[in-house]
Formats: sequence, C-alpha cells, structure tokens
Amino acid sequence: MGWARPDNLHSRLVFWFKIILPLCALILLSTLFMVSRPVNPEDAVPYADVDVADLLRQPRLSAPDFAGVTSDGAALSLTAESALLGQADTPDSGLINGLVGLLETPDGARTNFAAARAHLDQTGSHMLLDGGVNLSSSAGYAVQTQSISVALDKTNLESEGPILAQGPVGSITAGRLRLGLAETDPGSYVLVFENKVRMIYLPANQGGGN
Repeated sequence: MGWARPDNLHSRLVFWFKIILPLCALILLSTLFMVSRPVNPEDAVPYADVDVADLLRQPRLSAPDFAGVTSDGAALSLTAESALLGQADTPDSGLINGLVGLLETPDGARTNFAAARAHLDQTGSHMLLDGGVNLSSSAGYAVQTQSISVALDKTNLESEGPILAQGPVGSITAGRLRLGLAETDPGSYVLVFENKVRMIYLPANQGGGN
C-alpha cells in the first residue's frame, strides 16, 4: 500500500495541468487582443498614384509578347518592354516601347530586329518601327536605319529611309531596303537594297597577311 500515494499524486498533477495550462493559454491570447492597437485604415500601405480612368481608356501592358504565322508561312515573334494600346480616336492603334522581333521564313532564314519604339496599326496589319532600328540577318548582314515598316500578316519589311549595312561583301549604303518574297519566285525570300546603292567591297582575306 506504500506505493499508492506517489501514483495518486502524479495522477492528480497531470489532471490539474491538463486544466490549468489551456486556461493560461486562453488568458494570454485574450491579453494580446486586448492590448493590440486598433487598425487605422489610413495606415494601409499606400498604392501608386494611378489614374484609373486613363488606365481603362488606354490599357497598358508590361513585357508583352506576340507570336504568329504570316500568310506565306513565316513565323513572327515580338517582345517589348511595354505597350500602350488604344487611343480615344484610334482604338486599333498602339505605342510599343523597347521592341525586339524575330522573323523566321520557311527557307530557314532568320532576321532579328530591334527598335526604341513602334507604332502599331492593327487595322492595317503593320507596325512602324522608329527611333533607331537595328536589323541583322542569318545571311550575315547587319543594318542600321531610322525607321522600318513591318507587316504583320505577310513577310514584308521596308525601310522608310536610307540604310547603312555591313555584310559579307563589305559596307553598303542605300536609300531603301526591302525584305520579302521575290517578285519572280513567290517561294523565295530576298533582301534587296535599292535607290542609289553604294558598296565598298572588302575582300574576305583582307588583312590576312602576305
């Protein structure tokens, strides 16, 4: 019988701890709610100052991208830093900033182009790239010009003014550049320099020694 007392004491302590400890936890939680500072709606995280009406009238896109296939089978992909689409008087227009594009024609040729900005005309299915345009082709030509018109429904790139190009044959200046289907062979794609073309021929082995 001498061993019954410790067992009874231990049982009683466990019994009371099961009651006291949950009560203490409830008291602590209620204290936290009682001393918590009331929420002030004016202390909410401030939002950026945005004109909601203007945003609805002129939707803006961040880092937009577009990919499609032209009527002649070329793959056209475009990415940009931002785009402002739709105007009050011309809802099918848009202004695109930091445009980068890739045109892949069915014959395997690739043409990369980049511009500071582009003016989109969805009704006319074309874009006018300006603000300085850089174009490079897998044929080895690198072109600089002020502006280029790019069709969205067919393969057709045309400069709006003079161009300066570096290529396998040397340096080329011209009043106009066009990339598109060949007029004599609809299945072929050509890069054409037109209007007062001037070329400075640089042989491939120039500077190679004796």
